[in-house]
Amino acid sequence: MIRFVPAIAAAAICALAAPAAAQQTDTAAPLPTGEEGTVFDGDFLSVGVGVGYNPSYSGSDDYNVNVLPIVQGSVWGIDINPRPAGLALDLIPDASEGVSFSAGPMVRLRNDRVDADDINDDVVAAYGELDRAVEVGASVGVKFPQLLNPFDSLSLSLDATWDVAGAHDGRTISPSVTYFTPVSRATAASLSFSTSFVDDDFADYYYSVPAANAALPAEDVLPGFNAEGGMQSYGLNLLVAHDLSGDLTDGGLSLVGIGGWTKLVGDAADTPFTSIRGDDDQYLVALGVGYTF
Repeated sequence: MIRFVPAIAAAAICALAAPAAAQQTDTAAPLPTGEEGTVFDGDFLSVGVGVGYNPSYSGSDDYNVNVLPIVQGSVWGIDINPRPAGLALDLIPDASEGVSFSAGPMVRLRNDRVDADDINDDVVAAYGELDRAVEVGASVGVKFPQLLNPFDSLSLSLDATWDVAGAHDGRTISPSVTYFTPVSRATAASLSFSTSFVDDDFADYYYSVPAANAALPAEDVLPGFNAEGGMQSYGLNLLVAHDLSGDLTDGGLSLVGIGGWTKLVGDAADTPFTSIRGDDDQYLVALGVGYTF
């Protein structure tokens, strides 16, 4: 079973996800057999860096370029899986065959609107910077291998976090489903569908708008809005990775491309920050390089 999941991928899936057309590259080399060893069979480490083009805040129609450094691996039987500005640990060893389960703690930083210089909308920026949230919680999942070929898998996961830094003081719940498959010896792809749900504290912090703002001219003041929790978004993400040696299983350098789309819904879409100043359709493009050893 190929355990290859490029490290740069999870950084880009920061709740933005979408389909893009993947070019299948045919190669002369066959896919690996189950008897062959891979760099992922024991301890391994993947390090990656990429450049992402994504909205300047949740709901923005202005975009920024960001650098995405990520680490992923498995050490002493504990899997290290990246999250947006964070990581999750899987403390349950994978089964040698058949269905596998995952569970462990996770932590991430949420940097939405923490720097007015990055917001790219003077009206939204006038409503002030937000504090950085530190979200701590747990991630659980299940993986079903060999659905359509000997090397693919379907994974279901659920992340639940709570802010412990006194920023939004709220809770997030993020279910997702991911299909992963090699398309050649050198190239692999994954398609993910994800959703997110937030509570009232989270929604109020990020999406409520005060009825007045003395820092703005009267014509620029947004309508007051009291946001409540519920479903925040859903989206799709397509990742394609290509190993530069021509063999995904031997580690080394790989190139990764990601295209994503997220649809904001509920009060995340209805807030004037989105409905007047931004857009409820959110897009992501990321390109990166990773090294596995």
